[in-house]
Amino acid sequence: MATEPVNIFEYEQIARERIEQGHYDFIAGGATDEITIRRTRAVYDSIMLRPRMMVDVENRSMATTVLGQEIALPVMLDPAGNHGAAHPEAEIATVQAAGAMGTVMVLSSHASRTLEDVAASASGPLWFQQYFFKDRGLTLEMAARAEEAGYSAICMTLDAKIKPKRERNIRNDYVGAESPNYAQLDLGTHTWKFAADAPAGPSDIRDVASTWDDLDWFASSINLPVVVKGIMAGEDGRLSAENGAKAVIVSNHGGRYLDTTPATIEVLPEVVNSVAGNAEVYLDGGVRRGTDIFKALALGARSVLIGRPLFWGLAVDGSPGVAAVLELLRDELDATMGMCGCPTVESISSATIDTVSPLLASFPSPADFR
Repeated sequence: MATEPVNIFEYEQIARERIEQGHYDFIAGGATDEITIRRTRAVYDSIMLRPRMMVDVENRSMATTVLGQEIALPVMLDPAGNHGAAHPEAEIATVQAAGAMGTVMVLSSHASRTLEDVAASASGPLWFQQYFFKDRGLTLEMAARAEEAGYSAICMTLDAKIKPKRERNIRNDYVGAESPNYAQLDLGTHTWKFAADAPAGPSDIRDVASTWDDLDWFASSINLPVVVKGIMAGEDGRLSAENGAKAVIVSNHGGRYLDTTPATIEVLPEVVNSVAGNAEVYLDGGVRRGTDIFKALALGARSVLIGRPLFWGLAVDGSPGVAAVLELLRDELDATMGMCGCPTVESISSATIDTVSPLLASFPSPADFR
């Protein structure tokens, strides 16, 4: 009998027993009623695959590129703060797993380790995630630190301006650890101590008034390509590309900031169509199976990102646990590609899925018999 977890859901079950309750609820929970989190799984499950036979799939490849960087599989690691809540080696363990699996880690600015320390332990490509601050000097300073440390892109989160209501955190009276990436910065008249349930810092320094003009300014002021995260509308995808973004992440922040939004995969085609090839499009939110990845690629994503599952892998077995989570997704995606007649990720298209039952599409309606 297998003793290791055989899927990501089993990893979460084990991780829940090992992670302190407040930390677990902060990671797993979402805004208000958590409807978006629950329905996301139902949406993925409702998309059907179309298996195809007699295609040469002996030599399958999951390799792709993101911002010109080749990765071994179309799965990257989301920017998620405080990996130390799941394992003492924190982001050091995560970045080692990402390098071993040949993919990108996007480091959160709210990491448990400094961006410099994580970069020193990396063997693969790294992107750095940050926010817009009222202090434009601070906004540029964070990007400059990342560039100096060897990061190859900046991921700007757009959908975390307003403090969310997360009821699990309220009940737990949860306060997370401050990030060393901010602890020593002199922000005006005080040193900022990061509160984990705040948007991304205190409201007096977060730029809630930032607009597309600010994105254009930022993209033109730094040397690294800019990826924007938090796009849930086609128009925002188009505006991102028009204002300097080289890639967009279709994301609802894991249902953590606003409840009752669509699942990200529901709005993915709209964003892909609006971006019209002017920026790469990635997706995160609820990816738990290789079939989920396949469906996202079929609907136009170039790659997906995972967030919560990396914590489950960390809690179970540190760096090897994160690698094992990625291996599960890789192997499930590989099998799905083979069964659907797709030897490469480029060969995956909307023709390989159904979003409406073929029975409903072909069976006569009652009106046809009147």
